[in-house]
Amino acid sequence: MGTALRQRLLQDRFESPAHEAALNLLVAAGHLHDQAARLLAEHDLTLTQYNVLRILKGIHPQGHARCEIARRLIDRAPDLTRMIDRLERRGLVERTRSDRDRRQSITRITRRGLEMVERLAPAAAALHRVVSRRLTRPEVAALSRLCEKLYAED
Repeated sequence: MGTALRQRLLQDRFESPAHEAALNLLVAAGHLHDQAARLLAEHDLTLTQYNVLRILKGIHPQGHARCEIARRLIDRAPDLTRMIDRLERRGLVERTRSDRDRRQSITRITRRGLEMVERLAPAAAALHRVVSRRLTRPEVAALSRLCEKLYAED
């Protein structure tokens, strides 16, 4: 394969082509994650907090129970309740009791949360451009398909 991984990890050999591919995937994911984290840090948000806001924007004006938010997250959050507490203190989300089950709370994005997501739209688009500038459309489609083959359930 290419030399970028070898230079990045200062490593000449890998156990197998699959080992090299897995490392390449992890390094690429880390690269995108770091870029997104830097962009979001300017707005005092983590990638997972942004993901929660994005999920809630998609269902607005309804909301989701915490378990449904957790199910839809890209990265699993160890303490989603505290994260939602922080978003609520900032006025980005609100919680109400479920009509069906009073023990369950429903989290909804607020107007302020929607505004935050809109302010972040150019940054999110810039992150997507990182991918589209370096890969052709067919390569993007192939990468997506290959990634799904790795994590999709049998």
